Amino acid sequence: MYPVDQDTHTDDQIRKILSLSKVAVIGMSKNPSKAAHYVPKYLSENGFKITPVNPSIDKILDKTCYPSISDIPESVEIVEIFRPSDDVLPFVRDAIMKKPHVIWLQEGIHNLEAEELARQEGIDVVFNRCMLAEHQRLN
Repeated sequence: MYPVDQDTHTDDQIRKILSLSKVAVIGMSKNPSKAAHYVPKYLSENGFKITPVNPSIDKILDKTCYPSISDIPESVEIVEIFRPSDDVLPFVRDAIMKKPHVIWLQEGIHNLEAEELARQEGIDVVFNRCMLAEHQRLN
């Protein structure tokens, strides 16, 4: 059984996840002061191929923004989610259809039901961790 409040990935496991490059970012923001903007911007500047997902915006950082993950035409390796914990389940259900390797719930985000659903589909789940912080810490 997985712990309720703490992600247990080892540094080696996180390094392996961070070796993947195609990241769909659900809830990406165009507001530079929000983590949902500066985290994916950092990732983009550090070799990740970022695909924004936000139904209210057409482009972020000169990248086409898709209304949902199922609208992204290419494959996705990591689905990074910047949404409140209580709102995560429908996004995870949608993400499962893209068959990513990993669903990453950003720092402060944790939804046990959504995480278990993804794991049942063979998708690794990282929760309550920041991709930017983990990338900086391990590189």
